Amino acid sequence: MSPPVYQPNPQWAAVDAYTTSHLHKQPSTLNDALSNALSASAAASLPSIAISAIQGKFLMLQARLLRARHILEVGTLGGYSTIWLAHANPYVRITTVELDPHHAAVSRQNVDAAAVGNRVEIVIGSGLDVLPRLVEEVRRGDREAWDMCFIDADKENNWNYFDLSVKMSRGGALVVVDNVVRRGLLADDEAAQSDSLIQGSRLLVEKLDGDERVDSTVMQMVSEKSYDGMLLAVVRDDIKEFLK
Repeated sequence: MSPPVYQPNPQWAAVDAYTTSHLHKQPSTLNDALSNALSASAAASLPSIAISAIQGKFLMLQARLLRARHILEVGTLGGYSTIWLAHANPYVRITTVELDPHHAAVSRQNVDAAAVGNRVEIVIGSGLDVLPRLVEEVRRGDREAWDMCFIDADKENNWNYFDLSVKMSRGGALVVVDNVVRRGLLADDEAAQSDSLIQGSRLLVEKLDGDERVDSTVMQMVSEKSYDGMLLAVVRDDIKEFLK
């Protein structure tokens, strides 16, 4: 399906503009890197579906709270969210998975221009192919377990990406899945019948009903990017018993 067309509510956009003007006084180097990532992505004809600045800083703050050292991202696009996450702390390392080689090339240029490229590993390939390999690497001890995972890829595979991410995350890790509310259509049975993206989000939510590996919730959001929301899940500290 084609990317969603965002129709921002002027009131929501005004609140974002007001709060960011007061609260997003991060170093100019980060602001410049983020602006460059968006402009370079647009120039390279990448779809305009990156997270908003509000959402980017939210993710960065979550990673900072976790003192995350190892973050997995599924769906790189132009590296905008990657740059936000890389600024959580000077030690965090990010592995980001991108299906499209063109998107991966643009994101590599963007993270390098942001001076965080040495801490960002970009893996090109389908998440359904790459993530099982990463699971085995974590299980063998060849790769550290994840402290945080951010899933923002094809929504039809939300559950598959989530399930694989949990299998290689430490106890207490945070797993975030973007765009699950589907502009308020998540609970619309009729809309779900003909929309595979809604179906993917509903499958995720319904699979998590009773999943004892995690404690999770869905948070609805309004912003300059219109109306949607994220699923947030914390991996239980006794996760190892589920991986035996």
